[in-house]
Amino acid sequence: MNELLIELSEISPREFFGQQNEHIELLKKYFPKLKIVARGSKIRVFGDEEMLEEFDRRFTMLMDHFGKYNKLDENTIERVLTSDSEEDYQTSAESGETLVHGVSGKAIKAQTANQRKMVELSKKNDLVFAIGPAGTGKTYTGVALAVKALKEKQVKRIILTRPAVEAGENLGFLPGDLKEKLDPYMQPLYDGLRDMIPAEKLETFIEKGVIQIAPLAFMRGRTLDNAFVILDEAQNTTHAQMKMFLTRMGKNAKFIITGDPGQIDLPRRVISGLKEALLILKDVKGVGMVYLDDKDVIRHRLVKKIIAAYKTIEHNE
Repeated sequence: MNELLIELSEISPREFFGQQNEHIELLKKYFPKLKIVARGSKIRVFGDEEMLEEFDRRFTMLMDHFGKYNKLDENTIERVLTSDSEEDYQTSAESGETLVHGVSGKAIKAQTANQRKMVELSKKNDLVFAIGPAGTGKTYTGVALAVKALKEKQVKRIILTRPAVEAGENLGFLPGDLKEKLDPYMQPLYDGLRDMIPAEKLETFIEKGVIQIAPLAFMRGRTLDNAFVILDEAQNTTHAQMKMFLTRMGKNAKFIITGDPGQIDLPRRVISGLKEALLILKDVKGVGMVYLDDKDVIRHRLVKKIIAAYKTIEHNE
C-alpha cells in the first residue's frame, strides 16, 4: 500500500482540520478508498497511487485557498473537491467585482463561476437566460444586476415579474385583494431587493413605480423602455406568454430570464415557453445563456444533497 505524507507549515492545523476534525471527515467521504489519518500538523494518507495523486492535488488546492483567505468551510471544501480550477470554487469574498453595496454596506458579488458568467453575459447581451435549480443564485444575481443598473442610471426603472402559476396552490383561496394575494408569491423578488435597498427607499421606489413587481399578465400591451426587466420562474410560461414577454423589449432595455426546467408547474401537455425559447433562440446574436448547477448552490449545504437526491428519482420516472 502506498503512503502520502503531508505536513502543514504556516497553517494552523486546528483551523484547517476544523472542529473535531470535521473537515478531515468530509475528505474521507470524498475519498472513501483512502485511509486518512490526521495527527498534529501531519496528515498521512494510504491507498492506490493514482488516488493518492488526486488527493494530493485537491489537498494542495485546499491549502492554497486557506493560505490566501485564512478560512475554510464545508461549502468551500465541497466546491474545491468537485471543481476543475480555482475560478470554479472562489467565493464572493475572494473574486469578482462588487455588483452593489447593499443594506449596512454589505458587498454583493457573484459568488460562483457561473454567477460571474451570468454577470459577464449581461454586460455583452441585452437578453440573458439564466437556467438552473433552486438555490443557485440566478434570481438574486439578476436582482443585483438590476439594482446596479438603476443606481448607475443606466436604466430608469426595474420591472420584476413572474407567471402566476402556483406550485400546487391556488391564489383564489388566499385572503385579500389581488396585491395581497400576489405579494407572497412575489416574495423571493422582494427578499433580494430588501438585501440591496434600505426599506424606506425601497417603499418609495415601489410607490413611484421606479421598481415594479407584477404578474406576467400585467406586461401585455406594454413596451418596456429604459428598464431592467427580470422574468423569474420562466419555466411556467406558455408559448404565448413567453413570446408576448420577449416582444415587450423596448429601447435601452435589459432582460434577464431565469428558470428551472426541472420544476414546471404547468398543466400536462402544455409546453414550457422557457424550454421552447432556449431551443429557438440559442443561435441568436445578442442572446446569452448560462446554465447553473448544484456547484452554484449557495444556500444551506443540504440543498445541494436534496437536489442530487431528487435528480436520481426524476431520472428513473
